[in-house]
Amino acid sequence: MSGVRFRGLRYRVFLCWVVLAGAPAWSAEEPAAVPSGLTAEEHAQLLKELSRQESLIEQLATGAASGAEQDRIADAAVFAKGVAWGLRYDTRFEPADVQLLKTALAKGAERLAALEQGELPWGGQQGRLVRGYRSRIDGSVQPFGLVVPKGLPQGGPLRLDVVLHGSTRPVGMSELRFLSRFWEGSNGANSPEEPWMELHPLGRVENCYRWGGETDVFEAIEAVCRQYPIDRDRIVLRGMSMGASGTWHLGLKHPDRFVALGPYCGYVDTHRFSETPLESFVRVGPLPPHQELGLHMLDSVDYAANGGMVPAIACMGAKDVFFDAHVLMGQAYRREGLQLVNLISPDTGHTIDPVTMREQLRLIDAFADRGLDRLPGHVRFVTWTLKYPRCHWVELQRLGKHYERAEFEARRLSDGLIQVSRVTNITRFQLAPEVLLGEKPRIRIGELEIDLTEHPRERPIVMEWEGGRWQLQEDESAQPVTGKRPGVQGPIDDAFTAPFLCVRGTGTPWNPDMHAVALATLDQFARDWRQYMRGELRIVDDTEVTERDRQKFHLILFGDPGSHRLLAEALPGLPLKWTRESIEMDDQSYAAATHLPVLIHSSPWAAERDKYLVINSGHTFHAREFGKLNYLLFPRLGDWAVLRFPAPDETDLEGAQFLSGTGGVVLRAGYFNEDWKFDPPVPAE
Repeated sequence: MSGVRFRGLRYRVFLCWVVLAGAPAWSAEEPAAVPSGLTAEEHAQLLKELSRQESLIEQLATGAASGAEQDRIADAAVFAKGVAWGLRYDTRFEPADVQLLKTALAKGAERLAALEQGELPWGGQQGRLVRGYRSRIDGSVQPFGLVVPKGLPQGGPLRLDVVLHGSTRPVGMSELRFLSRFWEGSNGANSPEEPWMELHPLGRVENCYRWGGETDVFEAIEAVCRQYPIDRDRIVLRGMSMGASGTWHLGLKHPDRFVALGPYCGYVDTHRFSETPLESFVRVGPLPPHQELGLHMLDSVDYAANGGMVPAIACMGAKDVFFDAHVLMGQAYRREGLQLVNLISPDTGHTIDPVTMREQLRLIDAFADRGLDRLPGHVRFVTWTLKYPRCHWVELQRLGKHYERAEFEARRLSDGLIQVSRVTNITRFQLAPEVLLGEKPRIRIGELEIDLTEHPRERPIVMEWEGGRWQLQEDESAQPVTGKRPGVQGPIDDAFTAPFLCVRGTGTPWNPDMHAVALATLDQFARDWRQYMRGELRIVDDTEVTERDRQKFHLILFGDPGSHRLLAEALPGLPLKWTRESIEMDDQSYAAATHLPVLIHSSPWAAERDKYLVINSGHTFHAREFGKLNYLLFPRLGDWAVLRFPAPDETDLEGAQFLSGTGGVVLRAGYFNEDWKFDPPVPAE
């Protein structure tokens, strides 16, 4: 927590930020002076060329319709973007950095000139290669590196190895330094002989491939699949250090997306890892209950059971300071009745020797050669949240309670029987039509057996717990349109992993001070997102939101019911009462003049109920966490919270729990139940 004595100052500064909220993004961040290491002439030339390229990129993007066309423009735009972030956030450049800036603009200019001529000379390039895509989340251009093998495209569908990079300090030059690793080999001389392509996502730099970084990995995979003949049954996920943590995280939570995992030297939990004896580390001690629950969404060790569905070949240096991480995962595997393959690199620290690396790749090769079995006879799947609901032919659609362990296990037998042996903390699930095999298909759950002979073979099998027993949902339209469901389950931070739109209130606020805090929250979110998530927020006024926006985006509203027309419209359907005088949440009342509610809920406007509505919050972790250690990027508020904003002269704040980056005191926070409501109070005995 920040020192109490700064709280009044923080509140006053927050109110001042509102004045700057409408300033252009570049002018708000452009250094006041020429950065050290650049001459004034060099700085001016870089800015001039950057401006020229940005204008040309905008012109080209206006006429691009398809995803492939946008990808080609992104291939050129990533260079200008990297330069823009370097000049925006870094104030000191070494000679090597200056050369990177100049080289990047030269490469960007070369690609833009080719695009103007309708050419794509890098499309068939072999060896190391920089490419990009435009993200659905925020419309930003995001880069990735490729290593293209010899023989493309004659070789047919290719295995794709997704290789996640390790930790790096998030600075302005991060993107260009990453991309410079893939500038070599433009003539194909360094093309690898291995019969696979390597994709190196940036993952929005430094977040352990969580949140927007997680989406970046999958968006980069799709971009590669649009441009190259990729065999989707042979996608491998590998990574080192933070990349290994990302491999555990993505691989065990999406066990049907990858044919094999290759993590080496990566952490698997929050608490134990934070206790690593390194001076720079921050120990994560006991957390408030809602934050402890939120760790079940992130800690990959909780998903160890899914190692039975996707093979993992792990590696760790014998002297690695993080050695305990793979010990912890090995113990978790054993508790699940599994054996972790963990190769030990002798006498090495936080690295792997070449012999061990070759052995890891050899074992991965065997799984990749066989390919992914998309219809396995046995599925055992564990999750703690409907953010991760799928494994091959099963999708969990409703849980008994989020952030408690949910487990599904079933087998397909040769006579057409689907034998479900375990359904824990699950109240609705769906099986793919492909499991309907044989002349007499049927499903058995415990003592219940249901004949599926008349069930349409093209229709999924939907089972729901109703009236104390499992029932087959025959009505194809019977979908869980209310309550928490896959993709709309919270917490607040999950809203920023898919396309979202920030909407500021422009009307007359009920409480001007709290309205100012809400707009300052938006401004801070924009600053954090720009610097650490490497993009620009989409921000509009509440008077500009269209029906298309309501259907396309998660809507992030900032204001109060007086200032914000959408918030006032949505209020009757939310578990929140808000008047000029008071705010009521979970049967407790707070003064509206000094408090703000923060929450996430399913949107009342999206026709498919597949969108979020968020009130007065961006990410619940901020610059302090973003800029320090990636394991600190866990949810701070859950689904909802009440924040109190102390007056500038208030001093009696000992023991108050402040939310970093806001100046607000967290009075209460937690999660809604599975129906997006507060649980009713428990009657006194």
